Amino acid sequence: MSMSADRVNVTLIAGGVGGAKMAEGLAALDNVALSVIGNVADDDEFHGLWVSPDIDTMTYTLAGLIDRDQGWGVADEATRALSVLDRLGHDTWMTLGDKDLGLHIHRTARLRAGDRPSAIAAGVAARFGVRARILLPTDDRVQTRVRTDAGWLSFQEYFVRERCTPDVRELAYDGIEAARPTPEALAAIGDADLLLIAPSNPLVSIAPILKIGGIEDALRQSAAPVWAVSPLIAGKVVKGPADRMMTALGQRADALGIAQTYAGLAEVLVIDTADAALAGDIAALGVTPVCRDILMPDLAAKRRLAGEILDHFARTRGVPAA
Repeated sequence: MSMSADRVNVTLIAGGVGGAKMAEGLAALDNVALSVIGNVADDDEFHGLWVSPDIDTMTYTLAGLIDRDQGWGVADEATRALSVLDRLGHDTWMTLGDKDLGLHIHRTARLRAGDRPSAIAAGVAARFGVRARILLPTDDRVQTRVRTDAGWLSFQEYFVRERCTPDVRELAYDGIEAARPTPEALAAIGDADLLLIAPSNPLVSIAPILKIGGIEDALRQSAAPVWAVSPLIAGKVVKGPADRMMTALGQRADALGIAQTYAGLAEVLVIDTADAALAGDIAALGVTPVCRDILMPDLAAKRRLAGEILDHFARTRGVPAA
């Protein structure tokens, strides 16, 4: 194991608000060197600008700029530009605040100049004072599509415009077959002491990362163990549509269903104490359950959970806990 006595290299596979919460907790620990491989399959174009919701939520969260009431967007935001677009007859169901638009303008200009998406994301994070490394799994374009009874929708159409109300019949990840992993993501996987899958939606936040050619193979080949944190507590999601999506697609929407999803990849699944009764069934899958209070309503809870995960990891490796 490569971790030093002082720092543990943690690579977090993450998307959505749950991923950002886990990242914030880990980033608050002095003994963690954090790299985050974020989801880019939610990305889309609005008003001629390229928007990367999950990467931006991660960046704003780790920069201390996030609107904590929403869990996304920038704090102390206004939508004056959007109000002008609305007055001019544009669809404005995708809420983009004025400060947020500044980031999208910057990203789009650099993309048009031919810069790598990974370099753009890293530059933004640095300018915003983020110490963790925010990495893209691919510089290629991958987009999640959702089939409903009304036909195929982009993820943002399903998630924002339709408010996750239509039943999900099928998911597709456009461009996934041709997508290639970034060298930064592969290096972060190879250099990790602990690979942690965040409590993110396994279908639309984690799967589009794992399905990029070479990512899951790198996780399996890494000397570091793969652990995961359940996004479900007592069969319910804290935020987002993961439970309803899993049910609609014929999967168990509880901690055991999460274990079934990651079985064969994750050695450990951190579940809530409310799901302790499922521990035996999870263990039968070859996944070790670890019961903790995994709800993260504030920074103290995020830091506590991150610390408990790192302490348990240290004990499994025979290293004194921090």
